[in-house]
Amino acid sequence: MSTRSSIEWTETTWNPTTGCDRISAGCDNCYALALAKRLKAMGSAKYQTDGDPRTSGPGFGVMTHAASLAEPFRWREPRLVFVNSMSDLFHAKIPLEFIQRVFDVMASTPRHTYQILTKRALRLRRIADKLTWPENVWIGTSVESQDVVRRIDDLAHIPAAVRFLSCEPLIGPLHDVNLDRIDWVIVGGESGANARPVEERWVIDIRDQCAQAGVPFFFKQWGGRTPKAGGRLLEGRTWDEMPNRSQLVATPAGRI
Repeated sequence: MSTRSSIEWTETTWNPTTGCDRISAGCDNCYALALAKRLKAMGSAKYQTDGDPRTSGPGFGVMTHAASLAEPFRWREPRLVFVNSMSDLFHAKIPLEFIQRVFDVMASTPRHTYQILTKRALRLRRIADKLTWPENVWIGTSVESQDVVRRIDDLAHIPAAVRFLSCEPLIGPLHDVNLDRIDWVIVGGESGANARPVEERWVIDIRDQCAQAGVPFFFKQWGGRTPKAGGRLLEGRTWDEMPNRSQLVATPAGRI
């Protein structure tokens, strides 16, 4: 089932797939992996398949959930929907046919706006021409450090109405980010027992790059032991900039 989300930049989470594998340093303290272990112990049906212990964990094996595809049709009021907070839709183990079904649901429910975030921007780029791209679908990639900035180039080739970066957990500086085809940037520090600290100068540098490029900037958190431990103020204020709100309710488009 979907859940109302405490994530500051969305309203609802929807998980037609669950499970994942760690692929970069940003995954080291994955909240979803830890949560999946707890959900398995609680008997949650979606989290009874274990992943490879070298890259995943208990309850975090990659699974598709056809029954969950019907959920957005039941939401009458428009929602801002984070797709797969507990997975990566473009994981290699998720069949293209199922990804297409997810996109068809999004195209058929234009009253909602969908936010998809992936670390697998290369696969996304390779299959983008096989997907429906309605204008109510926003697509983003995680860029936690300079080591993975190549994901931005892959994202730039995707024909989405909104392309965004999630620099969370930010674990290093990002210099001279190419924002030419980027519509939104989210930045956040890591949270949890093993949270790696974020430096203020890293955040300010990204904010200033966004300002120069005219890209909306959203600062989610400093992080710490809990997501809200360090608050959200950057130089005395909150930064809640979003893409143009007129894009939140759009109409379906065709295949590219």
